[in-house]
Formats: sequence, structure tokens, C-alpha cells
Amino acid sequence: MADITLISGSTLGSAEYVAEHVAEKLEEAGFSTEMFHGPELYEVPQDGIWLIVCSTHGAGELPDNLQPFMEQLEDQQPDLSKVRFGALGLGSSEYDTFCGAIGALDQKLTSLGAKRIGDRLEIDVTQHEIPEDPAEVWVINWINLIK
Repeated sequence: MADITLISGSTLGSAEYVAEHVAEKLEEAGFSTEMFHGPELYEVPQDGIWLIVCSTHGAGELPDNLQPFMEQLEDQQPDLSKVRFGALGLGSSEYDTFCGAIGALDQKLTSLGAKRIGDRLEIDVTQHEIPEDPAEVWVINWINLIK
């Protein structure tokens, strides 16, 4: 089993690129990682450390590839008390639903017993042309919280 399970949800690919970049940083720090782009709930270990990287799409919605995962969380209500997680979102502050998808996932995981590690990062793509840059700064600090 990997030290850290990365779960990404992306419409145009930006969140997927960010997830792959932070996975590299985690591996450089000595962690093993496993990446899931839009997984089914049964594919993801129900314990350990998760890092969710998700863009917001439309009116605050999850990307299409992560909607089944959220629906399965809502329908199955799994016990996630053995999961600790980080949350990293991408969105545009031009919308009043800025980073609404990562907020919804954060709230759902917490309601199922998972414990968030550190603060959630919300990257405003109108302010950061390369979203990997603020994600890299954040993940370096996040690594210190999980060591």
C-alpha cells in the first residue's frame, strides 16, 4: 500500500497536472504514492492518507470524473475514521462558487469521520498562471505535518 493516495478530479486537466506535480514532490520527500484520476470508491483504500486535488466546474460542481466518487460516498456512507486527508482545490474567483467542489469534498469526508491535515489550499487560477507553483509551496508545508 502506498503512503499517500492521490485522488484527482479534473475537467480540462489542470487538477490532474497539479496532482502529478505534487506526487513528484511527495516522492522526492520519500513517500510512496498511488494516483487515482476519478476513481470508484471501492478502488481507494479506506485508511491511510489521501490527498484530494480537484477543480471546480460549472456552478460549483465536481468535475464529471469525480461525481461518481462523491455519489458513492453519499450513498454508501463509509466509515472513514482511519483516513487523514489533504485538500487542494482549483477554481476561478470570478465565480461566487470559487473552489466549491473541494469544499464539498472536504465537508463530505469530514462528515464521514476523516480528519483533514492542515489547511485546505484553494488556488485561484486567475491569479496563478501556473497552478503547480502555489501547490508546490503548500505541499512542502503539508509534508511537515504528516512526517
